[in-house]
Amino acid sequence: MLALFTKLLDWFRALFWKEEMELTLVGLQYSGKTTFVNVIASGQFNEDMIPTVGFNMRKITKGNVTIKLWDIGGQPVLSSMWERYCRGVSAIVYMVDAADQEKIEASKNELHNLLDKPQLQGIPKVISLLSLNLLLHRNVAF
Repeated sequence: MLALFTKLLDWFRALFWKEEMELTLVGLQYSGKTTFVNVIASGQFNEDMIPTVGFNMRKITKGNVTIKLWDIGGQPVLSSMWERYCRGVSAIVYMVDAADQEKIEASKNELHNLLDKPQLQGIPKVISLLSLNLLLHRNVAF
């Protein structure tokens, strides 16, 4: 009987309450963070993007889910501020342009710096490797 009541209560919650998430996207400059946000929001890809200076925040609603996306600039001077925008979010998405071999080592170091922050322990982290299809014949260790 309790299980039936719980299912009924969950159904009513889905009707009247919305789920909200907050995600922070971080990664080196030109790793695809802003492009990812724009594709999620509009479903369209725009090749002519300019680097994010500082941060962008965008709220996207799909069905009963609202996602607040923090798109943080990837310039070296801004990476020290990533931790501030990552505290208290639902998840951190670390984005890597896997086809940019020259930046893989720097990206790896920034990721490890982020993972070492005690204030971010317990927050789920996702690593997104973009352009991975271009690396089919390359051997990359991350």
